[in-house]
Amino acid sequence: MKFDRPATANPIDRGRVVGIAHDRIEGAAKVTGTAPYAYERHDAAPNAAYGWIVGSAIAKGRIAAMDLTAAEVAPGVLGVVTHQNAGPLGKGNMNTAHLLGGPAVEHYDQAVALVIADTLENARDAARLLRIDYRAEQGRFDLAADRDRAAKPEDGFGGPADTSAGDFDAAFGRAAVQIDQSYTTPDQSHAMMEPHATTAAWNGDRLTLWTSNQMVAWAVGDMARTLKIPKDRIRVVSPYVGGGFGGKLFLRADALLAALGARAVGRPVKVAIARSQIPNNTTHRPATIQRIRIGADKDGVIDAIAHEVWSGDLPGGEPETAAMQTRLLYRGDHRRTAHRLATLDLPEGNAMRAPGEAVGMLALEVAMDELAETCGVDPVELRIRNDVQYDPEVGPKRPFSSRKFVECLRQGAARFGWEQRDSRPGQKRDGRWLVGMGMAAAFRNNLVASSGARVGVDAQGRVTVETDMTDIGTGSYTIIGQTAAEMMGVPLEAVTVRLGDSRFPVSSGSGGQFGGNSSTAGVYAACVALRTKLAERAGFPAEQVIFEDGLLRLGNQSRPLAAVAGPDGLWAEDRIEFGDLTERYAQATFGAHFCEVGVDIDTAEVRIRRMGGAFAAGRILNPKSARSQVIGAMTMGAGAALMEELQVDTRFGFFVNHDMAEYVVPVHADIPEQDVLFVEELDDKSSPMKAKGVGELGICGAGAAIANAIYNATGIRLRDYPLTIDKLIERAEGSALA
Repeated sequence: MKFDRPATANPIDRGRVVGIAHDRIEGAAKVTGTAPYAYERHDAAPNAAYGWIVGSAIAKGRIAAMDLTAAEVAPGVLGVVTHQNAGPLGKGNMNTAHLLGGPAVEHYDQAVALVIADTLENARDAARLLRIDYRAEQGRFDLAADRDRAAKPEDGFGGPADTSAGDFDAAFGRAAVQIDQSYTTPDQSHAMMEPHATTAAWNGDRLTLWTSNQMVAWAVGDMARTLKIPKDRIRVVSPYVGGGFGGKLFLRADALLAALGARAVGRPVKVAIARSQIPNNTTHRPATIQRIRIGADKDGVIDAIAHEVWSGDLPGGEPETAAMQTRLLYRGDHRRTAHRLATLDLPEGNAMRAPGEAVGMLALEVAMDELAETCGVDPVELRIRNDVQYDPEVGPKRPFSSRKFVECLRQGAARFGWEQRDSRPGQKRDGRWLVGMGMAAAFRNNLVASSGARVGVDAQGRVTVETDMTDIGTGSYTIIGQTAAEMMGVPLEAVTVRLGDSRFPVSSGSGGQFGGNSSTAGVYAACVALRTKLAERAGFPAEQVIFEDGLLRLGNQSRPLAAVAGPDGLWAEDRIEFGDLTERYAQATFGAHFCEVGVDIDTAEVRIRRMGGAFAAGRILNPKSARSQVIGAMTMGAGAALMEELQVDTRFGFFVNHDMAEYVVPVHADIPEQDVLFVEELDDKSSPMKAKGVGELGICGAGAAIANAIYNATGIRLRDYPLTIDKLIERAEGSALA
């Protein structure tokens, strides 16, 4: 099915199943422990051996020699895989560094060996017996030190590296009000609950991987390139993923080494990347330095805006596209955005929940708060004054498909009680706590991706959906089931959803906030094809028949769905292909974050008292799971604002705090109250579902709202994340904390 014209009325609009809050249909399997995760596939791969990854002890250089003797004769050891015996290997298109290092070492903790044994303990203990002689080389590990060496990267996934419109320099120079500030964000780790894990088994020359991966088709393609075998010899199975946040978009060392290990020892092998290895071995969100300049009139109306970003990655890597939202969010005839990429020898930087906007909004929305403060304009009103209903870089010829930003601002402010905020910093006390309110916009581009599915009806009228789409905790099973139920006119309980298997039609996969909208659109397309087949078999005109209550209806005629399907059932397959609507219309999701914090007058401890937000993201397919996604994203935003930071040892090039004891993330006590309002919206130019993504919108701007609330409470403006106690104490003189 080609989606190249705005959607008209269709069966999804009935709203009998889609748009209704439903419990997750896979929830019982998860809470009873019967949902099989990658490391636990004892049913499919019995008698599996265990692999333990050995990571490089240097960040850059070469392996001069390896002595495997002691490890190979250790109790229970079945084999050791290194670059010396792994055979010829390629590299996946989406990997920056090689997943198995040697003799060259590209980053600290890069996998250089896998020890395989009969138990996990034996594999781990034998791994300590490897003797590796390294020749270290000088590396670059400090973004600030290498900022001046950063170069313009090639245009990539996020679009052009640089954009401009009008004459920014002249407009900024004559502006009545000028904001010119720099902001920094640190390296961050995904810290998902389930580590990267894979069980691998060979059957002759055919490989099956039960793995924790967000993008099944990508994993098949990159494994084929890495092993240098045809794609049709590889099956990837990933029905349940215990969190990914972008860290499992790509093939990682666990999958490759499990495959190599299983081939080496002739039996299934399971490999999990140890928690302490994840920050340095897998991908992370790279640090940024951001400069934002805004020129406005005395009423805060923007005429000139510029956002420049510096980030770093390994050779061949890509930048953190943190200026993306600045291209679309606010008015201004004179504009500039730029990204610069420094070559660093730190572990690979790549996508983490809402890449680009998540950290870009941390800077932009504090800059907007500073503009509001300078102009004496309420921060909500300032954003309303700078709303624009078209792509401001292009002009009115590219309008937004739907933009309910102002509605989010107004409804969110009213619901949160924004009118109670005192605009003067440091004025409100509650016992020993200074209390402040802050807000920020929420923005995330609406991305879509081609997605396929297969749908069938059996002789009992049960509907089955098959697609390689994954569920990374986002509720894919349920919204896909809801889509099929709505389209085929059956209750959700009559739908079986099968996900995460490369034998199924290729879907969009889970990532970039495109998964839910795109994958359900693919199921919609397959259901349209199945409806046509069923209508023809029933002798009804396909364009007139109504599917409801398990029946095909045409006027006063009806046929049971099960009877039409017949004893052998009936299947159909199709995929959604998106046309040029994303080029003709700017498409994005919008929202407004609000936060109230308390800052201890004696210790400068920051406590979030409550968070709230209003969000517009097209049709909300399942309000219950959508709310879960948004409050989870808001919590990640709180982590980014107050605590999350990978500390770089710039002498040796690695992240020091590489475990959950020292890489701090929010807990329940940190987020006492969260409120979510979905502003009613249908976007007919996004997909036939009239939906948009929502899973990443909630993180975009959340941290800035906290930063702005801290300023309102204390009068201290912090621009370097995370906003920790020491930074507040250093700036306390002359503030309400003094």
